[in-house]
Amino acid sequence: MDVPSWKDEKYGSKIRVALWLLEVVGEGGRFTKAALREAFPGVAQIDRRMRDLRAAGWVISTSREDPRLNPDEHRFVEQGEPVWVPGKGKAKQNTYLTAAQRSEVMRSDSYLCRSCGVGSGESFGAGLGTAQLDIARRTVKLPGGATETQLVTECNRCRVGNRGTEADLSALLAGVDALGLVERKVLAQWLKADQRTFSVLEKLWGTYRSLPAGARETVLQAVLGESE
Repeated sequence: MDVPSWKDEKYGSKIRVALWLLEVVGEGGRFTKAALREAFPGVAQIDRRMRDLRAAGWVISTSREDPRLNPDEHRFVEQGEPVWVPGKGKAKQNTYLTAAQRSEVMRSDSYLCRSCGVGSGESFGAGLGTAQLDIARRTVKLPGGATETQLVTECNRCRVGNRGTEADLSALLAGVDALGLVERKVLAQWLKADQRTFSVLEKLWGTYRSLPAGARETVLQAVLGESE
């Protein structure tokens, strides 16, 4: 089936928005709500029709997911189902999370991004803005080989980088089984505290790695001199 024109008014507004994104914006392109409304003058709730496309697999980022965007911008990341084809793009049941579900996931994740550990409102540094937390859907490969979608808290930066990734629980558990007794006890302490603790040696190594070349050479010579 040929892709129709976004200007064809026999289609509903959601379909026309999808076609406008494909034809005018293009995958990877930026657009503003003002541009969307200008393209569809007089169409009520055109912003909502755009958001409805996400339920059909269309990936449209805001500045929350993509810090490179201005607050009034969106990015058309990826096309989903061809909603102009009859029977395609029907909203799936239980697609949206309730406020209670979102709160429970964030509470379980200690209100931190589970990928980088940043908290809501904390600065990314280097002028990259502050973190905004949201709920991401992560595909998890279970020990039996089946997969399921689980919810996890992530910041706006990590959601972009982790989109489409799969967590292999089988590989992780296999790695745990291969640990020695001492390593397993250390890992258990980290898991119970939900935080990794660093030894004095690891802290010294981390500080050394951050030094300029001249300072690193001084430390290297000092350590080699003591060890010889």
